[in-house]
Amino acid sequence: MRFAFFGDIVGRSGREGLAEHLPYLRRQLGLEFVVVNAENAAAGFGITENTARELFAAGADCLTLGNHSWDQKEALTYIVREPRMIRPLNYPALSDAPGRGSQLFDTERGKRVLVINLLGRVHMDSLDDPFAAVDRELNACPLGQAADAVIVDMHAEATSEKMAMGHFCDGRASLVVGTHTHVPTADCQILNNGTAYQTDAGACADYDSVIGNQKEEPLRRFTTRISGGRFQPAEGLATVCGVYVETDDATGLARRVEPIRIGGRLSETMPLVSETVTA
Repeated sequence: MRFAFFGDIVGRSGREGLAEHLPYLRRQLGLEFVVVNAENAAAGFGITENTARELFAAGADCLTLGNHSWDQKEALTYIVREPRMIRPLNYPALSDAPGRGSQLFDTERGKRVLVINLLGRVHMDSLDDPFAAVDRELNACPLGQAADAVIVDMHAEATSEKMAMGHFCDGRASLVVGTHTHVPTADCQILNNGTAYQTDAGACADYDSVIGNQKEEPLRRFTTRISGGRFQPAEGLATVCGVYVETDDATGLARRVEPIRIGGRLSETMPLVSETVTA
């Protein structure tokens, strides 16, 4: 099975970048399933129904969220009506968070894909234990039995927490990939027991920026410690960053994993994965 995961969409630039490049990538790589982290899709903070529809129209099959899930209040009701959008799984039971933290999808070829969204706890909003939450979900829907592929989005600040999640899920997930820090890491690999892993997928955003935001306000805050206004998404040409995975049809474990970077600034530094893969 061939699928891809794309990192945080930041504002209009990220949405337009995905819309421009994803149809080509689906054809060229033969992608059967696409997951996109969309918690920054609406002006850099949260997601709306209209922005979600843009991403689905571009070719996303599932949208994951993170610590900005509810920045746009309409997301609280839209997620109840839209099963293709999931929020972090490890909300406390008493929070009564709307929507779901995992979802089992059927592809056009009849394959079953389980997508799980988690929120880390190191330097993040304090939720329940993501390790206990994912353990229950993986035991309830085991890879190679109930699911043909399992994709885990670990939305977290600390690289150590993301790496620990990768090893915790090794052999039980097809891919564990980090999101949130918006910078693509260079540690794309297949772990010892067959799970593909990358610490951060990067963002679909204008990289002439500070993590996708216009540079002036972050620089002002770092240099003066005084806020001059809200962060605004950078509006230049986006680089679309993600991870491409091929799995074994029998086990659901990874046979190949490679980063995707296309368009904008970062793609100039490395070849596109599609140059070496034929559909």
